[in-house]
Amino acid sequence: MEKIGVIGCGLMGSGIAEVSARAGLDVVVSESSASAVAAGVQRLTESLTRAESRGKIEDARVVLDRIQVVEGLDAQADRELVIEAIVEDEAAKVALFEELDRIVESQDALLASNTSSIPIMRLAVATTRPTHVLGVHFFNPVPVLALVELVPSLLTAPESTERARTWVEGILGKQAIDCKDRAGFVVNALLIPFILSAIRMLESGFATAEDIDRGLVLGAAHPMGPLALADLIGLDTTKAVAESLYEEFKEPLYAPPPLLARMVDAGLLGRKTGRGFYTL
Repeated sequence: MEKIGVIGCGLMGSGIAEVSARAGLDVVVSESSASAVAAGVQRLTESLTRAESRGKIEDARVVLDRIQVVEGLDAQADRELVIEAIVEDEAAKVALFEELDRIVESQDALLASNTSSIPIMRLAVATTRPTHVLGVHFFNPVPVLALVELVPSLLTAPESTERARTWVEGILGKQAIDCKDRAGFVVNALLIPFILSAIRMLESGFATAEDIDRGLVLGAAHPMGPLALADLIGLDTTKAVAESLYEEFKEPLYAPPPLLARMVDAGLLGRKTGRGFYTL
């Protein structure tokens, strides 16, 4: 698969586009508006310029020339693999997969989701090709973190999963793990309850954000504390994943704490807005 499509050029979508282009692939990224296209191009340019300055790539311009950022979905028609990386909202993703099913011409093309938590089956059955739909979940920052979760639904053909694995490991040079199609997959099913527990500890007044994070960094050798990590992930995304987990399992440890809900309502989303549990 040499013709790659990405839907969304935010933090995750731009990262997926970047690693694909760095691997020599032809990448088309779709955005929803002209302003989003401009922001996506700027994000890609800044990231690749940093990579060049750090010696990670030889020439940022050569990599950028492999990426087209366009408005709308029509340019995805000839893609062999399309990965959606839009907002973590089930209705929006289902509607997108319905559109991609209509637009992407090759019935052999894979349609993949970078969702953190939404069951892949709900996306697959929105198409006429559920055997070619699966989850391909990257981690932020995509150019740095090596892990990708591969998530076939009950209807995904084994050949589709193996094609995705070949792309992830053989072309991008990342490492894949296999996950069942259940909310949260492997990493977030373990990580989100841990983060929510830290938020509840802060909310109860048991310890400060700084002490909670310092305790896990210095006492458990974590590279980053759970509240700082929530800021990096985005508090809106953290809340959305928690809600998906709670909807599926109905276990209290997955329920978003009130403090998290209030911060999202206030637009305090972490690094992306400059303020979350910490202020940048």
